[in-house]
Amino acid sequence: MASDLSKLRNIGISAHIDSGKTTLSERILFYCNKIHQIHEVHGKDGVGAVMDSMDLERERGITIASAATSVVWKGYEINLIDTPGHVDFTVEVERSLRVLDGAILVLCSVGGVQSQSITVDRQMKRYHVPRLAFINKCDRTGANPYRVKDQLIEKLGLNAVLMEIPIGLEDKLEGVVNLVNMKAYYFDGANGEKLREEEIPQNLLEEAQAKREELLDAASMFSEELMEAILEDKVTEQLIEDAVRKGTISLQLVPVFMGSAHKNKGVQLLLDGVTKYLPAPTEVTNTAHDLDNDEKEVVLPSDPSLPPVVLAFKLEDGQYGQLTYIRVYQGKIKKGDELYNVRSKKRFKVGRLVKMHAAEMEDINEVGCGEIAALFGIDCASGDTFCAPGLNYSLSSMYVPTPVISLAIYPKDKKSADQMAKALNRFTKEDPTFQTYVDPESNQTIIKGMGELHLDVYIERMKREYKCEIETGRPEVAYREAITQRAEFNYTHKKQTGGAGQYARVAGYIEPIEQEMDDEVKEYEFVDVTKGGVIPKEFVPSCDKGFQSAMKKGPQLEAPIVGVRCVINDGQWHPVDSSDMAFQIAALNGFKEAFEKAKPAILEPIMKVEIETPTEFQGNVFGSVNQRRGMIVSSTEENNTSRVIAEVPLSEMFGYSTVLRSLTQGKAEFTMELSRYAKTPTSVSDELKKAYQEKKAKKA
Repeated sequence: MASDLSKLRNIGISAHIDSGKTTLSERILFYCNKIHQIHEVHGKDGVGAVMDSMDLERERGITIASAATSVVWKGYEINLIDTPGHVDFTVEVERSLRVLDGAILVLCSVGGVQSQSITVDRQMKRYHVPRLAFINKCDRTGANPYRVKDQLIEKLGLNAVLMEIPIGLEDKLEGVVNLVNMKAYYFDGANGEKLREEEIPQNLLEEAQAKREELLDAASMFSEELMEAILEDKVTEQLIEDAVRKGTISLQLVPVFMGSAHKNKGVQLLLDGVTKYLPAPTEVTNTAHDLDNDEKEVVLPSDPSLPPVVLAFKLEDGQYGQLTYIRVYQGKIKKGDELYNVRSKKRFKVGRLVKMHAAEMEDINEVGCGEIAALFGIDCASGDTFCAPGLNYSLSSMYVPTPVISLAIYPKDKKSADQMAKALNRFTKEDPTFQTYVDPESNQTIIKGMGELHLDVYIERMKREYKCEIETGRPEVAYREAITQRAEFNYTHKKQTGGAGQYARVAGYIEPIEQEMDDEVKEYEFVDVTKGGVIPKEFVPSCDKGFQSAMKKGPQLEAPIVGVRCVINDGQWHPVDSSDMAFQIAALNGFKEAFEKAKPAILEPIMKVEIETPTEFQGNVFGSVNQRRGMIVSSTEENNTSRVIAEVPLSEMFGYSTVLRSLTQGKAEFTMELSRYAKTPTSVSDELKKAYQEKKAKKA
């Protein structure tokens, strides 16, 4: 347990794919003496990176699940989480940022700010996470860290300021100049572990002084003392560091470090930056909602003497049972303590407590405030809050994006069916963006996720970790239905069968909700403008329920209906025959009647696709996007690399990775994420309806 909270840092490393997150984590472990030999991500030594503990991660050279570890650097304890870059595993980044106090945004000095960097930055802003930027790969051909710093300002709107400048670039990268103490640093030894401090080379002196002026300008905004010291020419390192720290923690400044993790340059100075500029748990304001007091916000001080409040932010099924990753926000927990799960309202005893190091663990007796650890054998869900009995606080959970793609899977035999059920149960518990259900009509097991790669990885994991033989159907797209114009309804529901009957009349109209570009999409709105009690107050919610049940399945493809405002302005009731059920049925049928008249349309998910390709293949890429009903949004060229951003319907993107490889001799790569839902062209919606009718006829 960390004795001094001011010397504890909880940080995450996140970035675009292949910016070098895992390589950087590996170097940090090495320099903090956590490992004694460096392994590469695409390991020639057959070992692979320590933080990529899954076989699949090592083979593909990507990070799938975030891995946690803790290291000690110059007396500071750092809890580190390495997160995935692929948009398909975005929930891993969300859940990590939810519990971290600071982050390192890694950027490639050639690629700069890429699509995923923008997504990650948005996530950091959502959870108010202060960050440092590390411009990696300064040894690559075409490296230009100054351009990347400008992109941080232009594309992400961050107040980025250089803390270092490189000594040489590309294959001539030798070290960095620290602009705070104006010294040059070189990284000697087999793995860059020996730091050599020297005077700044003459040819860089002028540039270093100019960049230091920029740093002082930016930092002096956060400290009057520093401003005075600049005027009197009495600037000290401590004054600069205090000002930069203040700016960083208030989210108004982003210190930029640089180097090359692969070539072992610049990592130690970045670690110094983490301890100097990122917040300790005591400097971050964490709040919870008091459920006993009308969900009032309460601030959780980082005080070990208070009763504990803990968040379970990630679940993992290991060989020894369920492992629950936790972050302690207030108080401390010991083995044998009793805690209360606010969601399930159950009490449990803390059994085994462990500190994680990627796939290995070490037993501990207590976890202090602000720390990250893991518990064994507790039945809970991701995002649950545990409190001391007597407290009823709930920590806000994280944002979970909705899945856009589904796939039918079939086990080949009885043994595989049992294993498949076990695997699905585990994966859905661990990953809230991976969902599964059994289709009541076809009796197929359907899995849903964020993209092809996401589902691929889970299917591969079922085969390997659960030895289950499964076959998959065609991927299906999550379509939606909508209306394009206003339509009125006036529906009377009457049923007379001896005794009390059923009677309800509901009238009004439905219309499309106009969506603002940046706002969350409004899926449904209910408005009651009836006057004079034509529908009694107690039956108004019944109408709402009826509309909502009508919107679950549209008549065209049985897809959910979205973006509809339902307004009731008239109605009738009967003192004996009207009931909750009667009004629900009247609203449901009224909606169906109006829906047909409101020119219904089918909406499909449109993906924002970013393709990076050598410029010579740019024409082929354009062609492939156009063939897929895509629209090119922008295209930029730098150093013989072309970056194309396009919007393409998800239904046209299946198998695109294979096509792209063959078009570009395997040299291009692409990422995609959901951009919005849009109306399908008439020819496409006709085909979809036809296919749906055929499927229905087959079942019948």
